[in-house]
Amino acid sequence: MSYLRKNIADMAGYVPGFQPRDETEWIKLNTNENPYPPSPQVIKAIQAATGDDLRKYPDAASRAGREAAAELYCYPTGWVIMANGSDELLNNLIRACAGEGEEIAYLHPSYSYYSTLAGIQGAQIKTFALAESGEIKDFPERYTGKLFFLTNPNAPFGLRWKIEEVAALADCCDGLLVVDEAYADFAEGNCLELVRQKENVVVTRTLSKSYSLAGMRLGLAIARPDIIAALDKIRDHYNLDRLAQTAVAAALTDQDYFRDCVERLCATREWFSTELSKLGYRVIPSSANYLFASPPDRDGKRVYDALYQRKILVRYFNDPALAHGLRISIGTKEEMESTLQALVEIGC
Repeated sequence: MSYLRKNIADMAGYVPGFQPRDETEWIKLNTNENPYPPSPQVIKAIQAATGDDLRKYPDAASRAGREAAAELYCYPTGWVIMANGSDELLNNLIRACAGEGEEIAYLHPSYSYYSTLAGIQGAQIKTFALAESGEIKDFPERYTGKLFFLTNPNAPFGLRWKIEEVAALADCCDGLLVVDEAYADFAEGNCLELVRQKENVVVTRTLSKSYSLAGMRLGLAIARPDIIAALDKIRDHYNLDRLAQTAVAAALTDQDYFRDCVERLCATREWFSTELSKLGYRVIPSSANYLFASPPDRDGKRVYDALYQRKILVRYFNDPALAHGLRISIGTKEEMESTLQALVEIGC
């Protein structure tokens, strides 16, 4: 006898990127982490925490984080919510908007966790094919589902849609358009202003990538106050611990350090893209902190295995739409030079 809901028993769980036990032995380019440490102000703020701080429950509203994000993005605090990673927000948006049997949609390929979250809720899933050119195939003139998730820049290709293109998508949606901007800080432009212009747009952000805080699980959303109020109802009441709340406020206020890290990473991305192309790889122009690249023989698994043997981790997707290539996170210049040398040795 099964004690589980049928949809839970039947669903496949999300498969995260491989995390080696001893990371010091590897060049880790498979989970889009930032190769640079967090702001020194973050470290200083965490180190200043006392035992008395940890003895008490954190601020249930995460006010310091909301206020820092509101000031940075020029929104009232009532339009901002903090979360235990942006994944918590994606989950709660589905919980808030899509009941069992109701439909949510996203592009394929895209962030596969959307499917897992919809499956937990018992929601139906609709996907629209995304070409490497950025063309969305067969998108209807009117999408009537409850939620449409758009990762912008896209994962795993790194494609970016301009704000005008995203606005047009919002106009086609009866439900919410959730713009997942996990990688937007590495791109030119974002969709934050759309939240003011379109009542059905929500923008989610994470501090895992551009702020080097993947280990602390910090995310936020910008949305209309009625949507924020609904998300506040269903989130865990102490969803950010005290150290996380200290870290997010320090990170968001140290914009000089943030910009320096992003600029260095983007410069390395463009250099590595050029070098890959010289080796005969087909590289999709990226607005994120990774590249999707296909070797000349279009055998992504062969190159993945060869890099793995050299203790270099990249991301291979066993998916017909992606198996010809690899998603390679951008590390330090030294890490990318080592990866490039390994690719030369592996050959095409």
